Amino acid sequence: QVQLVESGGGLVQAGDSLRLACAASGRTSRPHAMAWFRQAPGKKREFVAGITWDSSFMYYTDSVKGQFTVSINNALDTAYLQMSSLNSEDTAVYYCAQTLKPGTLRDDCLFDYWGLGTQDTVSS
Repeated sequence: QVQLVESGGGLVQAGDSLRLACAASGRTSRPHAMAWFRQAPGKKREFVAGITWDSSFMYYTDSVKGQFTVSINNALDTAYLQMSSLNSEDTAVYYCAQTLKPGTLRDDCLFDYWGLGTQDTVSS
């Protein structure tokens, strides 16, 4: 059974940076892609960024383009989300997800496995 564990969240000030990590374990086949989603208080979960396992394709939601960078270290089975110039609108629980099959990365129904999430709070 695949397990995804997020880390790196915390309380930061506006303008700061954070790097989230998502460590995967227990996989028996090569994933197709990883992605990050977030859910702000009182809002629906939304797609943030996705990356194919071979790093050949990366995709971001418009609101984080140029601000967030997604990456993968295949040797460590770990995905990362580098977030910069954070503001209060980035406050959310951030979840990583893994899919074994190709498809639209922004579609959460595509993903087979999910982490429990990590809380990021940006104070203004």
